[in-house]
Amino acid sequence: MYETDKRIVLTLDAGGTNFVFSAVQGNKEIVNAVNLPAETKDLEKSLQQIKHGFEQVTTQLDQKPSAISFAFPGPADYPNGIIENIGNVPGFAGGVPLKSILEHHFKMPVFINNDGDLFVYGEAIAGLLPQVNRMLEESGSSKRYRNLFGITLGTGFGGGMVSNNELLIGDNSNATEVWLLRNRLYPECFAEEGACIRAIRHEYAKCCDQEFNKTPSPKEIADIAAGEADGCRDAALQAFNCLGVVLGDALATCTTLFDSLIVIGGGISNSYELFINSLLKEINGKIRSYSGSRLGRIVQKVYDLENENTIENFKQGKTTKLPIPGTDKAIDYDSEKRVGIGKSILGTSRAVSIGAYAFALNELDKKQ
Repeated sequence: MYETDKRIVLTLDAGGTNFVFSAVQGNKEIVNAVNLPAETKDLEKSLQQIKHGFEQVTTQLDQKPSAISFAFPGPADYPNGIIENIGNVPGFAGGVPLKSILEHHFKMPVFINNDGDLFVYGEAIAGLLPQVNRMLEESGSSKRYRNLFGITLGTGFGGGMVSNNELLIGDNSNATEVWLLRNRLYPECFAEEGACIRAIRHEYAKCCDQEFNKTPSPKEIADIAAGEADGCRDAALQAFNCLGVVLGDALATCTTLFDSLIVIGGGISNSYELFINSLLKEINGKIRSYSGSRLGRIVQKVYDLENENTIENFKQGKTTKLPIPGTDKAIDYDSEKRVGIGKSILGTSRAVSIGAYAFALNELDKKQ
């Protein structure tokens, strides 16, 4: 949407360890990023640091920015830019009008969102969604997608939804909180417990009868699963298999609601090939009625967009000619309801940056 736009938007990647400030123009970063240690406990120091970071970026620009747009940890009232009591930035406990503070200081519009939302927005603007539609167009298929649901797998389990270039935020800024879905393997627990970094370490530790604090990182467990490092390979494979089951069930629930393409980001997405098969088995599996009859877990068929062996079936679908009674004409009918799932095209950090940029310009354009 904004690849050739000349407007500049200031951005911030607000992590628990570092605050990384930048500026984006035409979907590209145009400055040397400013990296400052995250101040999380003292509110006044944190606010000064945020202002200072944006000011340092501004000195590198030759024109005035049009807006500030960034992701910040919630819970929050994102449309109004009020950050509430959050665990990893305790200095903002009780509600802080961060948007109003920055707008007053910088005299420009400020937009704040959840990182999962902006990740999916970036992939919808310049990542997986347009790539899939280009692929379908080049293959001669009339099928097109307008919706994208996405998840991030890392320290937590986040989500976001974009429909027709609009973020689904919800009436309470609380839509797509997928981490609180029920856990398929431990129904008394929430899904994030089985779909994040600690989930992989937990399952590996359990299978190896090992203390949790002595278990390797997910990257090391992935290397063990791939046979590239020493360790309990069966436990490593099982850890990613369990992750796929929990994800498959959670995404099946989301697919019944959103009926969209699915994109996966976050650090754990680098091990996509280790959990995608169990994920697809779960989401394309069966569910039962009270009488014991079995039917599909979801109506749609989910295809792995990273699998060259099945991608042709995804592109072709099941198209037939339907005659129109009383005429000599027919219409094309694709009877297969299907969606695809794939890895982030842009990379999580870049997708968040592009998402923040595009969201700000889209909001500015709507006001005009």
